[in-house]
Amino acid sequence: MRKKRLYWTLQILGWGIYFFVNFITMSINPQNLDEATMRISRIEVMIHSPLLLMCSHFILREIIIKRGWLQINIARVIPRILGIIGLSSLIVVVLSFALYGLVGALTVGPALPTDILFAFITFVILYVIWSTVYFLYHFLETNTRSLKYEAAMNEMHLNQLKSQLNPHFIFNALNSMRALVDEEPSKAKIAITQLSNILRNSLITDKKRVVSFGDELNTVKDYLALESIRFEERLEVSYQIDPKSDGYEIPPMMVQTLVENAIKHGVSNLMKGGLIEIQSIVEHSILILKIRNSGQLVNGQVKRGGRKGVGLINTKERLKLIYGEAASFRIYNENNKFVVTEVKIPQRI
Repeated sequence: MRKKRLYWTLQILGWGIYFFVNFITMSINPQNLDEATMRISRIEVMIHSPLLLMCSHFILREIIIKRGWLQINIARVIPRILGIIGLSSLIVVVLSFALYGLVGALTVGPALPTDILFAFITFVILYVIWSTVYFLYHFLETNTRSLKYEAAMNEMHLNQLKSQLNPHFIFNALNSMRALVDEEPSKAKIAITQLSNILRNSLITDKKRVVSFGDELNTVKDYLALESIRFEERLEVSYQIDPKSDGYEIPPMMVQTLVENAIKHGVSNLMKGGLIEIQSIVEHSILILKIRNSGQLVNGQVKRGGRKGVGLINTKERLKLIYGEAASFRIYNENNKFVVTEVKIPQRI
């Protein structure tokens, strides 16, 4: 909504400046034109100024957005933009001169073709300026969002190192594996491989914008396998994965963060342990992820001790930066036994 309001503010301000500059110039009359000519000129600028605004919105902007030209290399877009600018300028010229005639402001004579050509060139120049400003604004906005995203990714990576991959986590994992070395050497080797996969994944994905859902799920399975060694029969894990989920991309380490949150603030606080269930559903080109865990929210907050974690806040911010309003996040009590963390992600960014 704020972006839309800014757009219309700039539209009205820009074309308003064009109108008032022309109107004031005519009032000053530096060329000493007669009053009849001045009146016609004022009528003309009052007619074609709103037409310029409407065509910039309903033709130029609509085509740019619907054709996805903001995401295409600028070198490929320039010829297309020039073509649409020429068409828009021609439409404004035709409508303007038709309205000039209807209100009696059209002078038919030998100079008419020159007037039409001059008007066409003027409108082309105005639309070139408009398009340049429009593309420059979106370029700067995209660049700003990228900088914010990189900052959020850096913060997320630090949070991961402090929580998921901190010395305490590694200490627990190594202790669990040490117990397996003598009792079940084959399982110890598998556990070491799983820990290695998690560490390697944290290093190679910290700068990626998105990763495939399948890759993220494999990392989560390694993480839960290690946690199963520590919790033993207290941790039950279930997967319900829609095969179509593999066609989607999600923020790196997002599911792992949510799963860790579910274990840390849900299952680990229960004497008998509990369930972690990861479910993915694809509906109407939307990936719906649900992390279900034993536990309860109290007054809308996770029941836990210690300071408030940053994992959920970080996840919400990354979703907003990458997908805008197209993605959603919520956490709620499903019943008196389970908490559900639900994320909805569109197929395309």
